[in-house]
Amino acid sequence: MTQTTAAVRAVGLAKRYGTADSQVVALAGVDVEFRRGEFTAIMGPSGSGKSTLMHCVAGLDQADEGTVWIGDTEVTGLRDDALTSLRRDRVGFVFQAFNLLPTLTALENITLPFDLAGRKPDRETMDKVIAALNLQNRLDHRPSQLSGGQQQRVACARALVTRPEVVFADEPTGALDSAASAELLGFLRRSVDDLGQTVAMVTHEPSAAAFADRVLFLKDGHIVDEIYAPTADSVLERMKSFEKAAA
Repeated sequence: MTQTTAAVRAVGLAKRYGTADSQVVALAGVDVEFRRGEFTAIMGPSGSGKSTLMHCVAGLDQADEGTVWIGDTEVTGLRDDALTSLRRDRVGFVFQAFNLLPTLTALENITLPFDLAGRKPDRETMDKVIAALNLQNRLDHRPSQLSGGQQQRVACARALVTRPEVVFADEPTGALDSAASAELLGFLRRSVDDLGQTVAMVTHEPSAAAFADRVLFLKDGHIVDEIYAPTADSVLERMKSFEKAAA
């Protein structure tokens, strides 16, 4: 796979916490690509390194070793100001905790990346994303006036209106009920199919992973398997096989 086909690429990523006997290896030399226009789910048991992997490739955390590219830009080694600009302009984030500013309306939260960058949003793109997430009647509401599902949709809209090269979603359905989860995952799926978006999502739920094009499985800081065209049953069976092997 050539570099230009990857929205994100990492080679030899290593991340360790602690020292000597108490040292924990979170990533042990991981090579990975997230291809353009593809939805990838990242799964693994607690402590497998899946969130660490996402944070390192997204530029939220610094790996101890290895190299990361977003598009053709090498992220590792960027100065703080350049890294901040890259994350703001070329990467979208959706987290379990929503991370909305309570004093801003839904619309103001959605357009916040543009305000920080000192530029105006593309109205056509913004209207399309807001309509797709069914937020037209909630734009004047503050987060405290929205349900959990509505808050997560606002966070998702904020991530997508900048037309980022990749959207990273870390357990985005963890605080949602099943109906709101399915709604959000369906939109992420459509953003890939209809908008050509690239999405990488950490999840522990086989039903969520089934929305993806492929699933990467991590264990002990290594990518140990991947499957394409996953179903909830195929993901669950693969996870059970890892548990049996570890028993």
